[in-house]
Amino acid sequence: MAKKILIIDDDPIVVKYLASLFEDNGYETVSAGSSVEGLKVVRVEKPDLITLDLQMPGDWGPRFYRNLRKEKDLKDTPIVVVSGIDGDHAIKDAVAFVPKPFDAEKLLGIVKKAIG
Repeated sequence: MAKKILIIDDDPIVVKYLASLFEDNGYETVSAGSSVEGLKVVRVEKPDLITLDLQMPGDWGPRFYRNLRKEKDLKDTPIVVVSGIDGDHAIKDAVAFVPKPFDAEKLLGIVKKAIG
């Protein structure tokens, strides 16, 4: 069974690109366009890893992160921050902080190391 990655980003082009990258490498993907939607999706889909943009309309990524960490069954889900703003300080125990624009192979290597 393929590992599942939740992509949380408000830019549909980024979501499509990340989904293609991960799916081409054997992962299943689901997505959300906001952190509010992301919290709903994560509860239903229970992904193995989350890529999280920090700057989105409505709730910012750090708020999603704080809410996720309150969820007993989901609090240990690894998070890779993929963002155009410098926010590595916002989510201290993220697996990695990958600034946009990013190197696809580097991001893929981080994901493979985190969940196989």
